[in-house]
Amino acid sequence: MISKVGQIMLYVNNQDEALDFWTDKAGFSVIAEDNNGQGMRWIEIAPTKDAETRIILHKKELVAKMSPDLNLDTPSLMFFSENLDELRSDFLNKNIKVGEMVNMPSGRVFNFSDNEDNYFAVMEKK
Repeated sequence: MISKVGQIMLYVNNQDEALDFWTDKAGFSVIAEDNNGQGMRWIEIAPTKDAETRIILHKKELVAKMSPDLNLDTPSLMFFSENLDELRSDFLNKNIKVGEMVNMPSGRVFNFSDNEDNYFAVMEKK
């Protein structure tokens, strides 16, 4: 039986730029970073140090060479925020591309994109 989602692999073109986006703009923290000395760099990030689910930033080009059949598309991720208006305003102030606030049956949502134009969504959860 699966008990929780532990890690989500996010394959990016430029790990340094992706790391800057997720830490400097989106407010995530680096949980761990490792390099095997052969070009394989593993960057583990999360919205908080104690978050159960972590995002791993992998270099897309390298993973494609190692595993040509692997689906490297960006996963559709829904994040939660307790103060959606404040977060959206913060993202706008940091020049993050954000969508309009949308009222869904499950709550208010807006989307945003990273520096590689991958889109993600945030839903208000109190």
